[in-house]
Amino acid sequence: MSNLFWLTEAQMARLRPYFPKSHGRPRVDDLRVLSGIIFINRNGLRWCDAPREYGPAKTLYNRWKRWSDNGVFARIMVGLAAEGTDPKTIMIDATYLKAHRTACSLRAKKGGAVARSAEQKVA
Repeated sequence: MSNLFWLTEAQMARLRPYFPKSHGRPRVDDLRVLSGIIFINRNGLRWCDAPREYGPAKTLYNRWKRWSDNGVFARIMVGLAAEGTDPKTIMIDATYLKAHRTACSLRAKKGGAVARSAEQKVA
């Protein structure tokens, strides 16, 4: 089951300060549940399609929903980004995206109203 975990213990130690405190009964293993959430989001699956090793799908969904509503994931991202030493610019190449077959008809026709209004602005 160790190959199902997406995070190491060192990575979990960095994330634990961002998790809310447990009230009442202790929570199920955060590493297991967080790995299940990552697995679902990474693969674009439904919650019910999560492997049993991550626990009940209802637990995964409830934890994801509660932590999302409370801003836990946003705090994790901001906190980890603040730990970085130098800001970087990351560019995403989207050349693999395909245009829909109707995209060619969205172009303005020559001599149309759009072309005339652009010529009027220039003059």
